[in-house]
Amino acid sequence: MQAAAGKNPMENSALQLWFAYPGDLAEPEVEESCLAILDEAERARAARLQPVRRRRQFLATHALTRVALSHGRALPPQSWRFSRNEYGKPSPIPECGLRFSQSDSVEMATCLVALPDPIGGAAVEVGVDLESFARAEEIVPLAPRVFSKAERAQLDALPAADRADRALTLWTLKEAYIKARGMGLTLPLQEISFLFEDAETFRFEVDSSVDEDLGRWQFCRINHAGHRIALAVEAAAAGDPEIFEASPPLDPPTHLWLSAIAATAGSAGEVREEAAESPRPRPQVFRPLLGKGRRK
Repeated sequence: MQAAAGKNPMENSALQLWFAYPGDLAEPEVEESCLAILDEAERARAARLQPVRRRRQFLATHALTRVALSHGRALPPQSWRFSRNEYGKPSPIPECGLRFSQSDSVEMATCLVALPDPIGGAAVEVGVDLESFARAEEIVPLAPRVFSKAERAQLDALPAADRADRALTLWTLKEAYIKARGMGLTLPLQEISFLFEDAETFRFEVDSSVDEDLGRWQFCRINHAGHRIALAVEAAAAGDPEIFEASPPLDPPTHLWLSAIAATAGSAGEVREEAAESPRPRPQVFRPLLGKGRRK
């Protein structure tokens, strides 16, 4: 099993969202192939991780990231090197214009990759977060610490049966945003709000001391394989992401792509599959129509 840089399918797409599944690494050959393309520091970290499922989660995420980046630039997956900013956000070195974000759970790994702005050539910041539906109930008790006052008011006003799902959405959107900003949990989560106009349409509000240019952000939610995934993207990369499923991570990916995205707020996008049938349900994509972000 080999991973090699091939044609660049990102030439006509500013965004790519990739999925892989740590369970595939239960096959020793798959795990060894993923390990082989990591650098020395990553392999050392993987060796320290316990239990085994946590190691496979790490290997799947980091191998997938290298494969995804190699579809954006003609560089073999094993050749990528990374630097981190003062808050720990990684970026490729040397500078190549690509930006990426990772997230994972025991069952799924994802990586979002963005090409640079086609007009000015500036890098486009992105963030992605995923959480299992099974964790939704665990997030509700965190509301006083991580949700804004306005978000909590909306959450409390919902029927009890709907609160866990809303909490899952809010948490993933916030995580995606702070990852895109590259500042992690140094940003005050209670000053960041995603306020719903109806079941599918929301607006983004944040204190001006946190972000002075709210209009540059767009957001997207995806349900896939028992997970809620949120994307935060600078507007320069706005558009439908191409979706790839790599199962196992180094095998040729299945290409999922969005078609017939409705222009009305909260309409679900239809996803069709270009290659082989996936054994997992197709991603369910929601693209709420957001107004300009506004300051509190």
